[in-house]
Amino acid sequence: MSLDDLRKQIDTIDDRILSLLEERANVVSHVADAKKGSNAPYFNPERERAVLDRLASKGAGKFPREAIRAVYREVMSACLSLQAPMAVSFLGPEGTFAHIAARQLFGLAARYTEATTIDNVFDAVRRGVAMYGVVPIENSTEGSVTSAADALLDGGIAIRRELVLDISQCLLSFAPSLTSIQRVYSHPQALAQCRMWLAKNLSSAQLVQTTSTSAAAREAAGDPAGAAIGSSLAAELHGLPIVRESVQDRAENATRFLLLAKDDAPRTGDDKTTLAFSLRDGRGALRHVLEAFDLAGVSLTRIESRPHREKAWEYVFLVDAEGHREDEGFAQALEILKTRCETVNVLGSYPRYRAPQTPDA
Repeated sequence: MSLDDLRKQIDTIDDRILSLLEERANVVSHVADAKKGSNAPYFNPERERAVLDRLASKGAGKFPREAIRAVYREVMSACLSLQAPMAVSFLGPEGTFAHIAARQLFGLAARYTEATTIDNVFDAVRRGVAMYGVVPIENSTEGSVTSAADALLDGGIAIRRELVLDISQCLLSFAPSLTSIQRVYSHPQALAQCRMWLAKNLSSAQLVQTTSTSAAAREAAGDPAGAAIGSSLAAELHGLPIVRESVQDRAENATRFLLLAKDDAPRTGDDKTTLAFSLRDGRGALRHVLEAFDLAGVSLTRIESRPHREKAWEYVFLVDAEGHREDEGFAQALEILKTRCETVNVLGSYPRYRAPQTPDA
């Protein structure tokens, strides 16, 4: 078969795919009507994840399995936009890792709004300006993102989902060589993730903190002797060459992001819960609280303390634990906590993040 014949065959297949996409969009319009009648939410993250898992596990012959997720994420995003505009707030500007995380969660068809601070992302969801928000909460190298932890403690927002994103930091610059770079711009977290690399390769360069890695790329684009540490997407958006890839100190560098909403998620059987509590005065108060989880058979995966917003020298504890707040054991732990704590606030139960599994064909 000639090349022209093969191309005509591909054109025919593409036309069939377009027809099927139109058929899918027509069904989605009926789904939208059914949701209106039953007051069901337009976007169901758990349903979307189940569909993507099913299609990826089913496979499509020689077509790459992970590409199935990417293709169908965009198909679902586009179809969802037919039901209702999906407003998503993220820590901007475009090109940040929060932007990348948001696009991975919602695809390209969502209506994204940039926020200048993490607090502004929370505020957008609280006020209904955005239906969802995406913020970083912790990094595997540098630990907690304290501004996000504090914003969670302010309340009024629930965690609906979590996403762990591999972070590959790149050095971006128009400078002709490393020796020509006099300034390196980036967010404090990104600079910290690359501390050793910078000390070894750019020890004489001034480190300049910015509000985001994307803002750093914008600064470097206007500075002939400047460079930025940021994502490959930031390089693309600002037209900056990538001088070095993977300049983070640890090869396994990941950031955990939270999907914020007004309500948390239903039980899936593989869940986590984030809650906050403050202690009553007394000897061994924290030990007695932690015993409550043990008595109920609930395992903690993370705990940190943050200064109390209203009481000097007192602290609020932020905890991630295995299970859903509606699980029998977890509900038992919450009842015990209420008798031993001054305050207890559940900040969300949501599906535990599992890296996508793509079994061999």
